[in-house]
Amino acid sequence: MKTLKDAKVGQTLTIKKLHGSGAVKKRIMDMGLTKGTEVYVRKVAPLGDPVELNVRSYELTVRKADAEMVEVE
Repeated sequence: MKTLKDAKVGQTLTIKKLHGSGAVKKRIMDMGLTKGTEVYVRKVAPLGDPVELNVRSYELTVRKADAEMVEVE
């Protein structure tokens, strides 16, 4: 299982599944990270936290803990 946390800079990935439940999953979905959405990994901080993404024509920065819950292919 590959997650956004494992993604490398410059990769374009498709969201396969969201893990987590309740308010956490809803918050991730509210950010625009939903199944089938393409995500471009723009930057990763030196220690891996946070990750900067391009999603649906806007820039989004997510924490490593949230990136772990997004399964990609």
